[in-house]
Amino acid sequence: MGMTMIENLLARKAGVAQVRPGDIVTVDVDMCVMIDLQFATLWIPPSRIHDPDKVAVIMDHAVPAPTLKDAEGGPKARKFVADFGIEKFFDVGRHGICHQVIAENGLARPGEVLACTDSHTCAGGAYNTAARGLGPAELYSIMCTGSTWFQVAPTIRYELNGELPEGISGKDVFLYIADAYGDATNMNLEFGGSGMASIPLNDRRTIATQAAEISADFATFGVDEMLREFLHERGVHDFEPADADADAEYFAVREVDLSGLEPYIARPGTVSRNGLPVSQIERRTIDQAFIGSCANGQLEDLRITAQILRGNAVAPGVRLLVTPASQQVYRDAMRLGYLQDIADAGGVVTNSTCGACFGYHMGVIGAGEVCLTSSTRNFTGRMGSTEAEIYMASPATVAASAVAGYITDPRSVTA
Repeated sequence: MGMTMIENLLARKAGVAQVRPGDIVTVDVDMCVMIDLQFATLWIPPSRIHDPDKVAVIMDHAVPAPTLKDAEGGPKARKFVADFGIEKFFDVGRHGICHQVIAENGLARPGEVLACTDSHTCAGGAYNTAARGLGPAELYSIMCTGSTWFQVAPTIRYELNGELPEGISGKDVFLYIADAYGDATNMNLEFGGSGMASIPLNDRRTIATQAAEISADFATFGVDEMLREFLHERGVHDFEPADADADAEYFAVREVDLSGLEPYIARPGTVSRNGLPVSQIERRTIDQAFIGSCANGQLEDLRITAQILRGNAVAPGVRLLVTPASQQVYRDAMRLGYLQDIADAGGVVTNSTCGACFGYHMGVIGAGEVCLTSSTRNFTGRMGSTEAEIYMASPATVAASAVAGYITDPRSVTA
């Protein structure tokens, strides 16, 4: 039997002819991404590193520094990159959520391995990369040795058919999959099929990013002309894609009819088997609406938000917070007028960072409040109080609900 996409990639990087689920492989890591939190907590400067060209440092989670601890981490990061001649350093002013910065700068490349401490590193799978979130100690080891090990997991293949309807996003695709099939613990996810051509790269990254919420190891898309063009625009030309063999063996193959999808929402607590179409949810008043994160703070998300808000106003009693995923997204959205539209409607645009998504700053929610978010997680206590409720939906649904004052189908606003 042939190998799946991730099996072919790991076999190549391990220098072996074939791998199967259960095998343990040692692979060279092409890109090791360090984030600001590593320097703010228990940082020990290394005596040497493997290859400065394979290390990137991105200030992302707590920018500008909201606490003294975070403020003290910044100089440590700057000294580290200076001491070791690391050129891929994205300091305040060039900063952003690491997965967005990774994408903008072509750091996630087809057929390669990327590691980072952030749990949503699987976002890089949108670019045919074996991207994985690992612990700080493991990243430290990779930085010094240039390699790591993985145990090969079984793969679930999602065969995407039909065409994604107008107004339906990658978030809706993911929430449908999470509700229909539940967790994918210790599994890899592979996405392909004729319908993939109708899914823009920003939505592919949303889907790959959110795979962490159903506990997948890797989540990978194949290489097509859309991805090639995206990479070429970022100066990435010399890559070797990883694809699945025609006779690849999967744990399961699941068909998804994109044309039949509608806006989806996940109830508080988890996304796994906990969603339904927005059109079917009961009327629920919200206190805060949040659009941002590595999953949905991309430029297209801000465009959709601005389009819905233009000529409308945020409902009384609702706080709409919008956090661009990077400084580049912020600048582009400002140039295109999206930030003006959001602010004119009564929304608040924040600095580009993780911020409210992980309940750290710029949007923490209090006891008894209801938040509708387009970010990555909705478990209890994620965005603040354990006595708050977090619903998850697409930026379109969040923006439309901010206007209505309660959770609503975005088609009711955009129709």
